Amino acid sequence: MSETQENTLKQIRTGMVTSAAGDKTIHVAVDTRVRHPQYGKYMRRRSKFAVHDEQNVANVGDLVEIVPCRRVSKSKSWRLIRVVREATIATRAAAEKG
Repeated sequence: MSETQENTLKQIRTGMVTSAAGDKTIHVAVDTRVRHPQYGKYMRRRSKFAVHDEQNVANVGDLVEIVPCRRVSKSKSWRLIRVVREATIATRAAAEKG
């Protein structure tokens, strides 16, 4: 495995699709846990990414893997690798409701 492939594998992130309203664009929320530098308690952090989805395969509530790529538009610099788990009907309805 080359060095660039290893760097790409390190940057793969898994998150939940929060919006699939645009054409070939989804918005993914990635939750991470970071340790507080002074107190040592773990905190949750959420980052939201605009992701390029060429075939429009992801729907709201799906768990997906994304990877950084060259900039596609002003806000999109990530692309979809695969859908890890599709959302159930109840999860999808709850996510669309807000």
